[in-house]
Amino acid sequence: MKPLDHLEHLDKHLVDELAQVARETVRDELREQTRKQRRTAALYAASGALALYAGAALALAVGLALALGLPDWAAALVTAVILGVAAYALRGMARPSRPGPGHAAGTAPGHEGAGQVAAAAGGLPYPPVPPAPPGGAASAPGAVPPRPADAPDVPRRGA
Repeated sequence: MKPLDHLEHLDKHLVDELAQVARETVRDELREQTRKQRRTAALYAASGALALYAGAALALAVGLALALGLPDWAAALVTAVILGVAAYALRGMARPSRPGPGHAAGTAPGHEGAGQVAAAAGGLPYPPVPPAPPGGAASAPGAVPPRPADAPDVPRRGA
């Protein structure tokens, strides 16, 4: 038996014990984070339900206020239209806008000018576009020359 054999056994035992402690610590931390996330999710769900009831009560109040000067069916119809317009506006704010005629190449839809704003703020969401060469865009290597205004006369075969 070598004189250091008992140290190898101690080292392996120490490594196993440290690994077990690390596993238990990670498990405890994950349990604690999960418990906090469950509580947060439950609070968000409760606040969403209360907001839904608050919105319904507000719609009812608007309908009742309109019913003072309009027939009941007209007040309900106006309230429904108001809610529909509000829902449509919120949906439009949630979706990115589609590129229109003023859409600049290289910018994300709905984020025209975002690069300039981010650059002014000190951070760029994407690399900046290099400036055009002094001779114009056509002098850049690999650039496509501008298309002529009128098509050249091309002789046709058999004509």
